Amino acid sequence: MIPRDAAWFKSSYGNDQGGACVEGAPLDGGIMAVRDSKQPEGPAFAFRAGAWAAFVTSVKSGALG
Repeated sequence: MIPRDAAWFKSSYGNDQGGACVEGAPLDGGIMAVRDSKQPEGPAFAFRAGAWAAFVTSVKSGALG
């Protein structure tokens, strides 16, 4: 379960124009929580920080298409 007081931050790729954006929150135990910034009360996903970092690196490099 993701704590209610998690320190969420918006993606640097987001904007204030209603575009698609994610928020992340580092959690104890090397976990990264991720959610849709437009639905902060909606579901959130939790990943091991290393797995999330590998995903972000793949997206930035264009490896995922």
